[in-house]
Amino acid sequence: MQLKSKDDAQRRVDQIGCFRAELAIIERENILSLNDSQRSALAGYHENLILTLAATFDIDASKHEKQLSLGMKIASFLGALGLAASVFFLFYQFWGGFSTNTQVFILIMAPLLGLAATVYASRREKTGYFSKLLGLVSFACFVLNLSMFGQIFNITPSPNAFLVWAVFAFLLAYASDARLLLAMGILCFAAFLSAKAGTWSGCYWLNFGERPENFFPAAFLLFMVSLFPHNKFSGFSVIYRVFAMLLFFIPVLILANWGMISYLRISQETIEIIYQITGFIVSASAIWAGIKKSWPEVVNTGNVFFTIFLYTKFYDWWWDWMPKYLFFLVIGLTAILMLLIFKRLRHSAIRNAREVSA
Repeated sequence: MQLKSKDDAQRRVDQIGCFRAELAIIERENILSLNDSQRSALAGYHENLILTLAATFDIDASKHEKQLSLGMKIASFLGALGLAASVFFLFYQFWGGFSTNTQVFILIMAPLLGLAATVYASRREKTGYFSKLLGLVSFACFVLNLSMFGQIFNITPSPNAFLVWAVFAFLLAYASDARLLLAMGILCFAAFLSAKAGTWSGCYWLNFGERPENFFPAAFLLFMVSLFPHNKFSGFSVIYRVFAMLLFFIPVLILANWGMISYLRISQETIEIIYQITGFIVSASAIWAGIKKSWPEVVNTGNVFFTIFLYTKFYDWWWDWMPKYLFFLVIGLTAILMLLIFKRLRHSAIRNAREVSA
């Protein structure tokens, strides 16, 4: 089997662990028993495979190693925050003592050196912890440096800064396989595109958040990007899809309750109805598509927002006139109904999987 990423290798090792545990139960219950040569050949194959995967992808072969890896991830993140804060306060402590030429040289070289160090660490180190740490520090330096450039040369604030930050964050994310940096790049790109959408409609770019529809283009583009293969990068497609759905559903939820801030030139009540229907249809479609494509993050996000839209409507319809005990009874019965529906969907999915395997 061709393994292209660390996540694929980790899943394969986890499968081996589950197989070994199940085989032990089967042999203990005398359902199947391997002879010594078969057991030795199987154990040798698994050990060689685990050693190969560990040497190639640096995966965790046991629960103890997984716990240590979690600790290393936390330490890496805290180290990145500490170093970024240190650079920030170092700049402000001694910045005034440098000449303008020296300041410009430092601002240009700091992110470039950080990018080079990140790429070098990602190639030299298999675990990726140091490359991700350096990537986070480099991104913090770049954001700070661009802000300092604006102060030195009195540059008018512009949404283009978000685009530059996004490009740099994407470079670091793909160089170090860092999902946190990818999320930062997505947020910067969404802010840039949303601000541009606001300026195209005639408002000042800093006020782009006042019109939730400004986030729809970013949501659409990010979801399209998630459809491209990211086999060599751990969880990148998932992050693109989740952020795309958040950038779509949160504005829809806001407009479903406060239609007066929409671009649409119709009555507020009509706008709210339109977005309420849109929220129900798209969230239900997301659940269906997520089940069909085996995207659990899409199913979960669609489920969360479908529930929010449903309970919001219950509140609008019944909270003021219905007795509180009856209102929460309806909420509980609705939750049970949804549970039964999802149970049927789950059984249907299991049955289809069995038919395909047969």
